[in-house]
Amino acid sequence: MMLRSVELALPEAGEAARFMTEIWGMAPGGTRGGAHYLRGSSRLPYLLALHEADSRFVRSITFTGTREELEHLTERVQASGLPVIETIAADPGGGRGIVVELPEGELFRFLTETEDVEPIAGRDLPVKLTHVVLNSRDAEATANVAEQSLGFRVSDRTKGMVFVRCNDSHHSTAFARAGYASLNHIAFEMEDMDAVMRGIGRLRDRGLTPAWGPGRHGPGANIFAYFVAPFGAVVEFSTAVEKVADDHKAGAQEDWTWPPGRIDQWGLSTKDIGALEEAERNFCFRREWTPESLRVGAGSAGIR
Repeated sequence: MMLRSVELALPEAGEAARFMTEIWGMAPGGTRGGAHYLRGSSRLPYLLALHEADSRFVRSITFTGTREELEHLTERVQASGLPVIETIAADPGGGRGIVVELPEGELFRFLTETEDVEPIAGRDLPVKLTHVVLNSRDAEATANVAEQSLGFRVSDRTKGMVFVRCNDSHHSTAFARAGYASLNHIAFEMEDMDAVMRGIGRLRDRGLTPAWGPGRHGPGANIFAYFVAPFGAVVEFSTAVEKVADDHKAGAQEDWTWPPGRIDQWGLSTKDIGALEEAERNFCFRREWTPESLRVGAGSAGIR
């Protein structure tokens, strides 16, 4: 499995799309109805979908895989008893699969038989999503469900987060020990460190400074810079996270401690904790189907 995209709902989606394409540095991936699809340089049809709505919420977080992977996943989810429905994607790239609701309302969509697009060369675009972090009331319990029901694996634990992987990348998602459930941030993987730094410079040219960064994280070892987007989401420029082997031993909280006053490996930048915490509450989770359709075999009628 691999993390593919995040689908958000929000007012004034067109304005948000303009910020992400004209300032942040993504490419348009088309529009359908009230949705704007934004892509990177790779063959993935889009990385971020912005749907017009009267309030802000997370529609889904989408992963893709083979038919065999989806069949195995569906069996695991059915056995676990998690709410799940079948779906046929109406987004660019199409595909079919399932939407799974985790205990705190997180909506993970898993698709197969999706279509790629031609890559874009010669532009400083993100390559893909490297990870999506979600706030959680009980991060350990949610990570345990991801392991037992989805087949994901915990890679690391810190005082703030539990890091979870779905392939050999250190983490595709993480669950923050926040005490509430919402989107924490979306991390866009850039080609290299220079592309991250150019992204920071591009936003500085527009009067925008990082809420945190540049720096290098502990778990995953990726270089980062966080910004609070005008539409309320926290978005991160990131390099790729490190790869881990199948026999990787999950780190413990005591493995990731820093000297006083330092919160990453470099210790170069401060963190606007207030601005980040406020933005991290903006996008919660909302179920978009009826209770009667919460089963595999109900078809896609319950999905909007």
